[in-house]
Amino acid sequence: MKKEYWIILISYIAMQLSTYVGTPLFLFIASIIGYDATEREVQFNAGVSWLIFSFIVTLIICLFILRKEMQNPMRKDVSSIPSAIGWAIGGVFLSLFAQSIAGMIEQLIGIEAGSENTEQIMTIIDAAPFVIIVVSIVGPILEELVFRKVIFGSLYERFGYFLSALISSLIFAVAHFDFAHILLYASMGFTFSFLYVRTKRILVPIFAHVSMNTLVVIIQLNYDKIIKWQEEYSGVTQFIGGLFK
Repeated sequence: MKKEYWIILISYIAMQLSTYVGTPLFLFIASIIGYDATEREVQFNAGVSWLIFSFIVTLIICLFILRKEMQNPMRKDVSSIPSAIGWAIGGVFLSLFAQSIAGMIEQLIGIEAGSENTEQIMTIIDAAPFVIIVVSIVGPILEELVFRKVIFGSLYERFGYFLSALISSLIFAVAHFDFAHILLYASMGFTFSFLYVRTKRILVPIFAHVSMNTLVVIIQLNYDKIIKWQEEYSGVTQFIGGLFK
């Protein structure tokens, strides 16, 4: 693996662990400037602020390191722009399909639907809407650079698609710390890896990943409205069906 890739991996791991240092640092800064809020609010805001700051800074570092990269093996025979756009859009539906299959398998083996990780994220978004930028945009871009471009791309040179996708997807799943739904995250990892191999453009899985996360956030934020619309739609169809009996 290239030296630059090791720096990216170390930066990403450091970001994941940095909350133990960053949050107290922000708490200290808040005490110095005399931030007027309850202790619980100060702790929450410090944690959220560090989350946003650390993700954005790490993404900037990764983009800076990769700015001059010209000879990644995945850059050979790249897809044309129209083809890449098609795969980017189709990749969203492919990701939804993969998640659906993984979800059905999980239910068959007794794993309950619903991700604790997603619920925790949505709780944070409810209290701090700005976190949506990290969840929907910054996070997916960073993850694709780390798990697809760096980890999968490096393994692909030596082991080919399947084994590389399997290893990188399992690491991707474990990194979300939602072990009950490893299959669900791994299915996404396989899908994004396929999109990268098929197009040789990292922007394609990035688009699919950003779209998936954004869609999940929108659905979660409007879950009650969606249920209400379903009930209303069900009522309308029953009424129409009754007219033709």
